[in-house]
Amino acid sequence: MSYARQMIETHPSASNQPAELAACIEACVDCAQACTACADACLGEDSLSDLVRCIRLNLDCADVCQATGSVLSRLTANDPAAARGLVEACAEACRTCAEECERHAAMGMEHCRVCAEACRRCEQTCRDLLDALPA
Repeated sequence: MSYARQMIETHPSASNQPAELAACIEACVDCAQACTACADACLGEDSLSDLVRCIRLNLDCADVCQATGSVLSRLTANDPAAARGLVEACAEACRTCAEECERHAAMGMEHCRVCAEACRRCEQTCRDLLDALPA
């Protein structure tokens, strides 16, 4: 069992969706790391000028994922509407970043393939959490 899941299950304000919430937090943290590392790897590529958009999207996605994971980890007196908006924004940032990285992965950039995979996973866990949350 992950630490995120353990913390959610032992929190006095435990969530009604511990599995979806824990999966989303974990995916956000993983995606933030992958996007940061991908941006750094892009900086080392010979075709740097072709990767400016990718680097920017990587860094934006990393920031959004980090913020989302942090906000979702705070269960005490949270604002459900704000959390929902943040999760929606995270899913969108991940979708956009994944699309860009997939283009570069098709040209043989393995770090972009890994990043796109992390982004797609995070996008999906965000959507799963949104489906599980009350409207």
